[in-house]
Amino acid sequence: MTNEKFRRQIAFEAARLMYERRESEYFRAKLRAAKRICRGWVKPKDLPSNAEIRDQIQHFARLHEGDGRTENLRGMRVEALRMMRLLAAFRPRLIGSTFTGHIRRGSDIDIHLFSDTLEAVEATLETAGIDFTVERKRVRKHGEERLFTHIHIPDEFPFELTLYASNLAHYVFKSSVTGKAIERASIAELEQFLAREYPDLNVEQEIDEAEERVDRFQVYRSLLVPLAAVSQSREYHPEGDALYHSLQVFELARDELPYDEEFLLAALLHDVGKAIDPHDHVAAGLEALDDLITPRTAWLIEHHMEGHALHDGNLGARARRRLEESEDYEELIALSRCDRAGRVPGAQVPEVEDALEYVRELARLYG
Repeated sequence: MTNEKFRRQIAFEAARLMYERRESEYFRAKLRAAKRICRGWVKPKDLPSNAEIRDQIQHFARLHEGDGRTENLRGMRVEALRMMRLLAAFRPRLIGSTFTGHIRRGSDIDIHLFSDTLEAVEATLETAGIDFTVERKRVRKHGEERLFTHIHIPDEFPFELTLYASNLAHYVFKSSVTGKAIERASIAELEQFLAREYPDLNVEQEIDEAEERVDRFQVYRSLLVPLAAVSQSREYHPEGDALYHSLQVFELARDELPYDEEFLLAALLHDVGKAIDPHDHVAAGLEALDDLITPRTAWLIEHHMEGHALHDGNLGARARRRLEESEDYEELIALSRCDRAGRVPGAQVPEVEDALEYVRELARLYG
């Protein structure tokens, strides 16, 4: 097999690994792909470039995501402008795939910020009511170790904000893909770019509508977090607080039906009413969730206590027949099974953010 053919095959395999999120760095993806394709050592000059792999990733994105990718790209660029305006004091610059157009499923909106204090950025985000997490990451490049500060914002389109010192605002960053100066845009440059790329787009109207939209996942989080303070009867819930129980139920439900978003949300949110009205937690939870869940998810939550009675043999014949008539009866039984099993002290559970991100990703994939 010729070196060129090996090169193309390595590029294809590395791109597949990165598109499927099995690898996040080009170099590691190349090595893993080369090991699989060539089953031995490969000369560095025979490995594909980062740009070749990026182009192949875009092929996967066009093939698997179709027209939705174009719509997502436009939405991401508008969201980027909205966030940059909010953070205007920190001279934001849009970089990466959202600007260049090389997005794929799950891509972040990457923005550089310039400030000598993280606290100033945090205060701005907190005032705007935006949930975020801060990550400090050590990276070694060219024999030098550097500490990067990233701010992650979960949203319909997730953000990764990278913080640099204020005196680096005009520094020329190099692209790991092309080796050339990184492509980036200020607020004014992005506004001009959107006007050229989407002449029929009413940017201000889109931003106004985006600001009015409620991110349902943020509401889910606000309802889940207080459950950590809800203690439960040790006789029925030896595992501890209601949040820990809910995360156990979610994890078991994910084993049952890993791609059923509505079922997974019912498992995760079935007890949120306990932090609102412990005397009627089902009704309280459904009222709080209101139009943020589908009728199917609401039905599963509404009847999950009857599922327990059914399992215990305490449900009347008429009520049983009524449940059996539903096309979601089997899922109700599965939810009840998970609810009863999710009461193990010391069980491993995901963080709230991880559970919500899993469901959010299902929503992105399957609408």
